[in-house]
Amino acid sequence: MAKTLADIAAKAGVSQATVSRVMNAKPGVSDDLRDTVMDAISALGMPLERMQRNGARLVAIFTPDLSNPIFPKYLTALTTLLAQQGFLVLTCTCTPTGTSEEGYLSMLQNQPIAAAIFLCGKYDTKGAPLSVYRTLSEHNIPAAFLNGAARDMDGLFAGTDDAKAMAMALRHLRDLGHRHIGLLLGDVNHYPSIAKYETAMKFFADEGIKHQKNLTAWTTYGVESGQMAANSLLENGATAIACASDQLALGALKASKALGLSIPNDISVTGYDDSSAMKYMSPSLTTVRQPVNQICRATVNGLMAMMENKKIATRRDELLFEPELIVRESTGRCTSK
Repeated sequence: MAKTLADIAAKAGVSQATVSRVMNAKPGVSDDLRDTVMDAISALGMPLERMQRNGARLVAIFTPDLSNPIFPKYLTALTTLLAQQGFLVLTCTCTPTGTSEEGYLSMLQNQPIAAAIFLCGKYDTKGAPLSVYRTLSEHNIPAAFLNGAARDMDGLFAGTDDAKAMAMALRHLRDLGHRHIGLLLGDVNHYPSIAKYETAMKFFADEGIKHQKNLTAWTTYGVESGQMAANSLLENGATAIACASDQLALGALKASKALGLSIPNDISVTGYDDSSAMKYMSPSLTTVRQPVNQICRATVNGLMAMMENKKIATRRDELLFEPELIVRESTGRCTSK
């Protein structure tokens, strides 16, 4: 005779609504109560394997506009690794004119989400409130935050060491004889850009390189915004531009060509990310490569550990990975005096 919700509820001493929430892996049930229901299901002879297949096997990944090739690269790596662990990915693309983090998290409240991964969000912006992530910890959902900075909240924070990445690019340009090095950075409140800027200022001071204020440009990430911001750096005498992303670097290359400058004879440009197409363009882009596969493996492993041990999920861990300088055609020896 098939067992019903009423049978399970009577055996566990709980309401049918509680049984339904457990069977559909929805939040709002304590671990002890969930174990009681699962024990009742087992005692009634219902297959636990089937229950586990119907459990919380979804992972939500929050990503910005996928026009930047580095984010599809992260998304592909994470999706592949999670699939190997038996998880399906729900992609939540956050855009200024679309659905926000708050909107997605509100919609996901009644979904059986096992974990959440953020490729961007409020956490990567200085001064931004963190209350949007409170629902995750309230429902014991482990979270990983990539490409930002460790904040005062539970979760795993992972990404490339932005300080080392900027130091690599500047050291390369210095070795080529450049002293008038422009900085093309993202938003002034974006933690990765802040880290790159602070590293650059220390590098210039240590090297005795005078860096004028008008050789730093802060802008939004994108090719068009990068082109506009790079114009001012070129007008102010930059012989090289170190950029906070490959998209900004593409904008700097466009600005240079529009002014009739030769790359790298007149101007050198470095990027950051090593997006897949950067080696095929002309000139190919010198850039700092993010170890995406390593970051994604560590992220997934960390989430698996947090799912198995709730104590791990209630602490803050930070993992920074070593970048790699990839030298190509967009940088050359400084010919200006």
